[in-house]
Amino acid sequence: MKSVRKALREGELDKDTYDRLVCGDCDQPLKTENDPDSIKTVRICPDCDAEWKEIR
Repeated sequence: MKSVRKALREGELDKDTYDRLVCGDCDQPLKTENDPDSIKTVRICPDCDAEWKEIR
């Protein structure tokens, strides 16, 4: 699982006009999956089910 920052640099993720993360392939806004015991947040594309981790 790649990090959000690395995916933004490589073009896998983009930001829309409201600064939300969107999948580069599907152009869908990413969903968030939080685990309260973890220091990371998992960002998931609802269409292609790709996942990226985001450090909080």
